[in-house]
Amino acid sequence: MLEELAIAAVAAGSAAVAYLMAAAKVVRQYERGVVLRLGRLQREVRQPGFTLIVPVVDRIRKVNMQIVTMPVPAQEGITRDNVTVCVDAVVYFKVVEADKAVVNVEDYRFAVSQMAQTSLRSIIGKSDLDDLLSNREKLNQGLELMIDSPAVGWGVQIDRVEIKDVSLPETMKRSMARQAEADRERRARVINADAELQASKKLAEAAHQMADEPAALQLRLLQTVVAVAAEKNSTLVLPFPVELLRFLERSTQQAEGRADTGHPEVRPPEVGHPEAPHAVPTDLVPEEVLDQIRDQVGAAPADTDPPRGLTPLRDSADGVTATGTTPPRT
Repeated sequence: MLEELAIAAVAAGSAAVAYLMAAAKVVRQYERGVVLRLGRLQREVRQPGFTLIVPVVDRIRKVNMQIVTMPVPAQEGITRDNVTVCVDAVVYFKVVEADKAVVNVEDYRFAVSQMAQTSLRSIIGKSDLDDLLSNREKLNQGLELMIDSPAVGWGVQIDRVEIKDVSLPETMKRSMARQAEADRERRARVINADAELQASKKLAEAAHQMADEPAALQLRLLQTVVAVAAEKNSTLVLPFPVELLRFLERSTQQAEGRADTGHPEVRPPEVGHPEAPHAVPTDLVPEEVLDQIRDQVGAAPADTDPPRGLTPLRDSADGVTATGTTPPRT
């Protein structure tokens, strides 16, 4: 009798342990438990921790409440401006109502993936190529709204949608590169033209200033010579005024004449008209007139008398015969 009682107690204890093991469930912190009793949904969603269910009668499904990162496969489409592109994206979502995610949709992950692909194709067809490349923030918001609208009934909340990459055909890439190059060249030409305009205005102001002060032009010339002379591999050609060269030549000839004769400087005689009351200095007579007079005197015979009113003179410096005025003969 005692043995039968002991065996029954052991059997009951074993059954109780088996029952507890079948009824005991553990829900993790990032999960929620949805219980279906005889196929009917229980309103109470089991929270994280230890929980008990009725074995064989109840079925529990654990739903992950973490944010899910789902890549959207690349979708090829034609934009509104008839450009073929290939766009891929990524969707961040999470389950906010576990019971709806279990009851209202068979597989919420697959449903969100298909909705994201469809919405991405729709966004490509409604947008221009420039919007896909530069205005992605607005497209992301529109894509998020398109996916989130049906996902609300599935107990899913779309956290964020991002367009990752936009692939273009090679011909379109080359066309865009040429367009960007032409635009940069246009801006460079505009900048150069503006610089030339500003430089011309400054040069005009400098020209007016140099016209008021002629010495400034000489100083600027000397500065240019100094700047060019800094380069050792360049040949410098410095222009001089012809008047300065003539002045230096006359000074050199006069100095040589005084050194040869040992006499003080003899100034050329004054040339004037016989009827003029005063003689005209040679410095006021043009050089061309003096050259004509010298040619005429040199071409005349040596034994002939000079013309009336002209007396031949010989310059000791250069040996050129010059003419001067003499009083008329009485």
